[in-house]
Amino acid sequence: MRYEINMDVSPAYPFSWQAATLNAIMRGTFKPASQLLLRTDIGFVAASRIVALAGRVPLRLPVHVRVTPDEAGPCPGEWVRAGEELDERKVLLYFHGGGYFSCSPVTHRSITWRLSAAARRPVLAVDYRQGPVHRPAEALADAIAAYRCLLEQDYDPADIVFGGDSAGGHLTLATLLALRDQGMPLPAAAVCLSPWTDLTGAPRRVNRMLDPMIPAGRVDWLARRWTAGLDPHDPLLSPVLGDYAGLPPLMVVTGSTEVLRDEGRRVAERARAAGVPVMYEEWPRMPHVFAILADIVPEAREVYSHIARFLAAAQDLLPVGEVSARDLLAQEVPGQGFVAQDLLASDLSASGLSAGDASALGTPPAQSGSAAV
Repeated sequence: MRYEINMDVSPAYPFSWQAATLNAIMRGTFKPASQLLLRTDIGFVAASRIVALAGRVPLRLPVHVRVTPDEAGPCPGEWVRAGEELDERKVLLYFHGGGYFSCSPVTHRSITWRLSAAARRPVLAVDYRQGPVHRPAEALADAIAAYRCLLEQDYDPADIVFGGDSAGGHLTLATLLALRDQGMPLPAAAVCLSPWTDLTGAPRRVNRMLDPMIPAGRVDWLARRWTAGLDPHDPLLSPVLGDYAGLPPLMVVTGSTEVLRDEGRRVAERARAAGVPVMYEEWPRMPHVFAILADIVPEAREVYSHIARFLAAAQDLLPVGEVSARDLLAQEVPGQGFVAQDLLASDLSASGLSAGDASALGTPPAQSGSAAV
């Protein structure tokens, strides 16, 4: 089933009026605000605090979603469960985005509960350390510690999946590269939503005017801040330059007009060149991390059935090992594998997925084609 994962698609869903409206709103609010704030350290701190305040606004979750804070592990976070029939032997480890200075597991619950429904397992959303006080290296240490904690709790690597968006996509890839280099057993698969992967300072010319949300110059400013005094070409800082040999299957989702689009494309190309199966999806006219807009945008709801299909197909690529996770951790023996179930039809209405999503779970995306990567 390798061909079902190792491909490019450009989903041809109708462009909704909700997406068009939100693009216009973000172009007139979020983008100019970022232009203004991400120029100085004072603005940087102010932006972090503004997002923190916004994260305190309670968001309504479906009645079948349970959120349990977890402060006992090496890295605080929260467990998110969508439904009662989840496989508790499995877990999706999620790293939220926010440029390494903003957002939290709370701000990304609209993603994590839907991922729990799609993967049919609990999601552990990691509350890793962030700026302005902390740097990406500390976030990476927290991500590795969270993964080791799962292994020490006897989760098999074959039953763990990584996920992340934007800076969290960066952290997802950096964590995979670091674990591989340390000889650690790797998770079964990883999903990256609009990953930020190039911090080298190379000018971003693609989609500078088309991106409705992110100003390219402010991404460059933030990259310079995080790489000050360091080598930005280190793959743990710029995963787009990494050697992907030996990594598990990847799914990379981008929007066609976002300024970070080509960074996701380049990761897909580099990983495939190293023999890694990659599902690359480029959604027309969708903004950065559009999956977080699933409460409003129909296209954002559709993407979760695509993720579910990717995870289900990945199980046939990776054999499940017979030794325990604790033994793998102690022996540092690489092990891979994945088992996933389709979304249950009974959960669709509560999870925000349409009946069409259910029928799509085992079939190619509707009207999909080459993304011309």
